[in-house]
Amino acid sequence: MSLPPLPQSAIVIAAEATDWRSAVTLAGDALARSGAARPGYSGEMIRMIEEHGPYVVIAPGLALAHARPGPEVLADGLSIVTLATPVNFGHPHNDPVSVVLGLAVTSSSEHLHAVAAVANVFNDSTAISDLAAATSAAEVQAIMGVTE
Repeated sequence: MSLPPLPQSAIVIAAEATDWRSAVTLAGDALARSGAARPGYSGEMIRMIEEHGPYVVIAPGLALAHARPGPEVLADGLSIVTLATPVNFGHPHNDPVSVVLGLAVTSSSEHLHAVAAVANVFNDSTAISDLAAATSAAEVQAIMGVTE
């Protein structure tokens, strides 16, 4: 089980986001830049959070933004955005968020594999703080255990 592709074009370091919506949009824009999703995928991810609440905040400081497979997804892909200033998603325990992962998958079965592969990375208790402190896309890729 491996992570979806994480090219350097899908990584944004020390981004400025005014709120969770802009943070999720940055993750969606990175997925679009990498060719994994259309620009409208950001809106799908935001809509899911608006409908279902901040369930995407899966650990202290970490959000895994995603939406269902659909026409906005072009290929399996992952994006990572680190925030210069953490933002609140409204999660009772895991706010504020300093690292936003964007996940695009082409099928429901791949969704489960991708989420499990992402979760494995975060078995390392320092992974979130290491990502938040990363200063280059190559460093983020190394923490995630992927190469381009």
